[in-house]
Amino acid sequence: MPPVIRATDLVKDYGDLRAVDSVSLDVEEGALFGLLGPNGSGKTTMIKMLTGQVKPTAGSAAVLGIDAVADPVLVRRMIGIIPEQETPPSFLSAMEYLAFVGAVRNIPDCEGKADWWFDFLDFADKKDVLCKDLSRGTRQKLMFAQAFIHEPALALIDEPLINFDPVMQDLVKEYMAEYVQKGRTIFLSTHILEVAEEICSDIAILHKGKLLHFGPVAELIEQGEDLPSFFLSLVRKGDHA
Repeated sequence: MPPVIRATDLVKDYGDLRAVDSVSLDVEEGALFGLLGPNGSGKTTMIKMLTGQVKPTAGSAAVLGIDAVADPVLVRRMIGIIPEQETPPSFLSAMEYLAFVGAVRNIPDCEGKADWWFDFLDFADKKDVLCKDLSRGTRQKLMFAQAFIHEPALALIDEPLINFDPVMQDLVKEYMAEYVQKGRTIFLSTHILEVAEEICSDIAILHKGKLLHFGPVAELIEQGEDLPSFFLSLVRKGDHA
């Protein structure tokens, strides 16, 4: 079976800045894959290229077997996405936004599924509140719900836990772990190393746009490494290379 994501020599330049520098990686079905790196390392740019939001300067990306450059709309139709900034439309209520997502994605019984998410993420009291009036944490809950409400085979999420309190972080981590156990795949970007070590099956480490490491977390553990120490050592070597 081909990888769920295959990136081959991806490059993205913004003028004189090379944000992503010839990155190649495969993500297999059922992985909870973590893309790690300091701020400004190219993580968000990678996700934007894989989801067809940004066209690469060079290289190719196949997502669920679809060319993300040639058919970005189909890619976004097939996957779930949580962007770096949680931005549900300000003029819709939380329920109206999920209903809109359901209409666009043609989701059967979207209202029932939306109600499940309101209950699961404990914000049913906010369903009729305009998105502009929601707290950052509640907007994050709403964006998480919209990414998974259609139960996609693949979800790409940028810093999924950053606005959640510890209780909600624990709930969402448990949900993601169970999600991939069903054979689905999650690709997440984060700089919270302890979270990645706890929940990710595989990781890639980016620094200054370059891929420094790619492989299973279990291999690091077998070698007696802990992910935060390994990451910091690798990034510091990259700074002095």
